Amino acid sequence: MATLRTRTVLARKLRREATIVEQRLWRALRESALPWKFRRQHPIGRRIADFACPACKLVIELDGGQHAAATSEDTARSAELAAHGYRVIRFWNNEVIENLDGVLRRLLGELASPPPHPDPLRPGGEGAEPSASDV
Repeated sequence: MATLRTRTVLARKLRREATIVEQRLWRALRESALPWKFRRQHPIGRRIADFACPACKLVIELDGGQHAAATSEDTARSAELAAHGYRVIRFWNNEVIENLDGVLRRLLGELASPPPHPDPLRPGGEGAEPSASDV
């Protein structure tokens, strides 16, 4: 139980200390007429996503210069979020600053596509009856 509280406290701190880029994207998401709700600094598993749309199972991660050298960490982070059924899209900070409209257009395209199946190896999902090809 302490882990949940620790993540919640950390998420609140991250919200209070949002970067200028995070503030800009958050404002754009709030002001857009999107029918989906977004959360910022949203805990998912052991991770805290920059932005998440739980209804669409989509995570938005913003990457600064430090992420150029940490691609293996980003890959592991994306894989862990995917294990919770989320798609992850990443934007560089300069994309949000220089091309916010393009970022929002790409985001709309991602939101229009269905979320991934939680287990791509089992089309029916957990507890589904095996098909003839599975037997």
